[in-house]
Amino acid sequence: METLRYEGSIYRPPSEAWSLIVQATIGCSHNKCSFCSMYKDKKFRIRSIEDIIKDISEASMQYKSIKRIFLADGDALMIKTAELLKILEHIRNTIPECERVGIYASPRSIMLKSHEDLKLLREAGLGIAYLGLESGSNEILKSINKGADSQEIVETGQKVKEAGILLSVTLISGLGGKQLWKEHALESAKAINKMKPDFLGLLTLMVEPGTKLYEEVSEGSFKLLTPQEIAAETLELLKNLDCEGCIFRSNHASNYLSLKGTLNRDRELLINQLQEAIEGELDFKEEYLRGL
Repeated sequence: METLRYEGSIYRPPSEAWSLIVQATIGCSHNKCSFCSMYKDKKFRIRSIEDIIKDISEASMQYKSIKRIFLADGDALMIKTAELLKILEHIRNTIPECERVGIYASPRSIMLKSHEDLKLLREAGLGIAYLGLESGSNEILKSINKGADSQEIVETGQKVKEAGILLSVTLISGLGGKQLWKEHALESAKAINKMKPDFLGLLTLMVEPGTKLYEEVSEGSFKLLTPQEIAAETLELLKNLDCEGCIFRSNHASNYLSLKGTLNRDRELLINQLQEAIEGELDFKEEYLRGL
């Protein structure tokens, strides 16, 4: 029996750790963000639907039970709606026990989908979309070459939710550096409050060799935050968040401090944990352990 075919490094959200990963696209459709090195070795393309369906069929024979499936790589929502519907239908027919299919989405791929497209995908089994806001600050979004401004990203997030698809949004702590940390926190809170995602995940900036941001840090034009400053930024974010029922996570391998709770219920608890860390009562993760 053949095994699933993967090209290059495969990335998935932390919450998809136990999911079957099916590589539906290769790389990222944008692939120009200054901080990201994930797909620099790949040129974006969509795999043939026949190969994707074959992989799903192979997996259904290899594994006794598959509860969740994640469609990789960086922006599988770029696949045409009709073809995505064929993929989802095949999953439903061959892996009926699958409870949820997830996908990475970009502002552009969501913009290209009509409201009706997204509703059809939800009805066919698309359960959750992962969207990188990165920052609510337009100045930061422009500096990292995100390819969309805050309002555009907010509108695409709202569009996903209106279709009934769960929305998971990612922010990157420290992305504004020492100069824009407060703007990053406040503007990100405003954007999240408008989107009202079901899930909010915080990653902490890790500077990777080969990226534009690495060059900016090396030449001194971008100043990284210390763990204490990251905690202060997160504290400012949480104080301004109003996103009732949103599941909040800051427990990615990149984070100096692990936090988790449900907003707005656990906000004071999370704020107290951050204050304890800033005051030295909680330890931050050692730098050499980040990313592990």
